[in-house]
Amino acid sequence: LALVTLDNPMCPGTGHRICNDCMKACVFQKQEPVNIPQIETRVLTEVLSLPWGLEIYSLLTRWNPLNIARPYALPYNGKNVLVVGLGPAGYTLVHHLACEGFGVAAIDGLKIEPLPFSLTGGWTGAGYVPPEPIKVATSIYGALDERIVLGFGGVSEYGITVRWDKNFLTLVYMTVARSQNVSVYGGVRFGGTITLDDAWDLGFHHVAIAAGAGRPTIIEMKNNLSRGIRKASDFLMGLQLTGAYKKSSIANLQISLPAIVIGGGLTAIDTATELLAYYCVQVDKTVERYDLLDKELGHPKLRAMFDDEEYGNLQEQVAHGRALQAEKALADAEKREPRVQSLLDSWGGVTLVYRKSLADSPAYRLNHEEVEKSLEEGVRYVENLSPTEAVLDEQGAVTAMKFARRDGSIVELPARTVCVAAGTSPNVTYEKEHEHTFELDSRKQYFQAYKALTDSSGKVTLEKTANTREGFFTSYLKDNHTVSFYGDNHPYYAGSVVKAMASAKDGHPYVTALFPEVRAQDPKDQPTRDRGLRDLFGKLNEELRAEIVASIFHFARGLAARKFFPGQFYRLQNFETRAPIVGNTRLAMEGLALTGAWVDKEKGLMGTIVLEMGGSSRLCAALVPGEP
Repeated sequence: LALVTLDNPMCPGTGHRICNDCMKACVFQKQEPVNIPQIETRVLTEVLSLPWGLEIYSLLTRWNPLNIARPYALPYNGKNVLVVGLGPAGYTLVHHLACEGFGVAAIDGLKIEPLPFSLTGGWTGAGYVPPEPIKVATSIYGALDERIVLGFGGVSEYGITVRWDKNFLTLVYMTVARSQNVSVYGGVRFGGTITLDDAWDLGFHHVAIAAGAGRPTIIEMKNNLSRGIRKASDFLMGLQLTGAYKKSSIANLQISLPAIVIGGGLTAIDTATELLAYYCVQVDKTVERYDLLDKELGHPKLRAMFDDEEYGNLQEQVAHGRALQAEKALADAEKREPRVQSLLDSWGGVTLVYRKSLADSPAYRLNHEEVEKSLEEGVRYVENLSPTEAVLDEQGAVTAMKFARRDGSIVELPARTVCVAAGTSPNVTYEKEHEHTFELDSRKQYFQAYKALTDSSGKVTLEKTANTREGFFTSYLKDNHTVSFYGDNHPYYAGSVVKAMASAKDGHPYVTALFPEVRAQDPKDQPTRDRGLRDLFGKLNEELRAEIVASIFHFARGLAARKFFPGQFYRLQNFETRAPIVGNTRLAMEGLALTGAWVDKEKGLMGTIVLEMGGSSRLCAALVPGEP
C-alpha cells in the first residue's frame, strides 16, 4: 500500500470497475492484460480489513518513508489556494497541495454533507483536537442502497452508479477533511457566490479550477424538450442527489417503461442499468404509499388527488409493484431467485441505442467489462440508429422514438422514458458569464493552456504552449495572481477518473513552483502563520456557509446574499445527515428553488417567506426588513 500511495494517494477513488486506463494500456506478453486496478483495490481492502487498517492508510497519505520527494506533509506555509470543484481532480489536488503546506479551501456547487464530529474529535478532528482513531474501517460504511449521499466526489458521487463501492468516497472525504490545512464548503457557485476578485480579496494567492464537465450535448431531433425526455447526466444526478433510489427517501423522481437510452459511453450504460434497478424501487415504494394513503384517506379522496393521466400512470405502477411483490413471495416459497428481469422485459425493459456499432462505442473501448455487466443485467442494445424524432401522445408526453438507419429508412421504437447520453462540454461557464476573463482555445472549448514562469523576485509571466500536457495555467494574470485548470477542464486529462486524478498529481508541482519564497520561511513564525489560516477559515465559515437565522422567514446569510440580484434563485435544502427519520422515511427534502423577496447586502441577509395555504398552493410575500 505504501508503494500504491506514492503515485495514487487517493487510491480509494479508483478501482477495478471505475478506472481501467492502465489495464487497457497493458501489453504484457501480448496476452490477457494485468488487472492493475483490481490489484490496487485488493491491496487497499486487505489493509483496511486489519485492525486500525483505516489509520494505516490515512497515515501513508501524509507520511510515507518510500516517498523520497515528499516523505511527510509540510506545515502551513502562509499561501492559500481556492480549489473549485470536489470531483476526482479536485479532491486529489486538495490533498497534494495540503501536503505541500498550502492552506486549501475547496468549494463545490452542490451540497456537501458534514461528517460526524464531536468535542472529542469525531472522524476528522476539530481545531487542535485530533480525530478519534477508527479501529474497524467498515464502521464508517453504510449499506449501498441506503448510504447517505455525501455530495463529495463530483462525478464519482453523481455520475457513477453500480460500478464501484461508494463507501470509498466516504474514506477519501474523511482523509482529506482530516488535514488542518483544508476546509470544505458546499453550495458555493464559482462565478456566482464567489468570483476571482472575491478570492483575492479574501486572501487567496491562487485559484485552481477542477469544475469537471459542463453542459450536456444537445442532439438534433424533433420534439427534443418534450415530457419524458431528459439528459442522462440529469437523470443520474437527480437519482443520486435526491436519494430517490432509497426506500426511505420521499424524493419524487418518476420514470416509466419502456425506456430508451441514446448514446454509447459509460454514462449511457450507467443510465440504462440504473433505470432497470430504480424502476423496481419506484413501483415498490408506490405500492407501499398508495396502500397507506388509501387506508388513511379512503379511495374517493385518494382518487381526487390525481387527474386522469396521472391516475392511469399510478394504477400501472401499482399493478407492476404488486406483480413484483408477488414474484418475490413466490421465489421465497420456491427457494429460488426472483425472475425480476422477465417482469421488466414484459413491461418494456430498457434499450440502449447507439449511432455506430457496439465495438466502436466509447464504453466498449474504455471498459468492455461494463458492456458485459449491463448485458447480464438485462440491457438490450440496438446498433447503427440515429434519433430523428420523439413521437408524442395527446398529452404531449413521449410515447415512441423514431430512428434513421444508415440506408435512410426509419424505424420506430416504443419509449415512455428517453435519456440522452451524447457527451458533455468542458465547464468554461465562468468565461461565458464573465467575458474576457480567460482565453479559450481555437475551438472555443477548453481554456487556452499556458506555462507559468517565476523569476527570482517572484514575478510571474505566462507563456502560451502547444504542449497541453505541460500547460496547466489559463491566460489569467492579475496582480501576480494566476489560475490553473485540471481534469475534464483540461484537454490532455479529460475523459476519465484516473486522468483527472493524474492531472492533479502532475499539475500541483507547477503551482508549488509559483511560490519559491516559502522555502526560506522561519520556523519561529509558524504560530503566526497558523493563526492566519484559522482566521481565513473563520471568515470563510461566515461568508460561505449559509444558515437559516429565523424560523419563519427563509434567510440565507453570507456572501451568497451579498451577491444576490433580483431574478436569481437559490436552493433551500436540509442536510440528510441531520434529517429526522419518521417510521422508515428519512425527511430529507429535495432542493426547493427560492428567490429573494428582500436583501440586506450590508448585513449579508436575504429572505423570503413561504406560507402553506390549502394544500400545495404557496404564496411568496415580499417583506421589508423591520416590519412585523
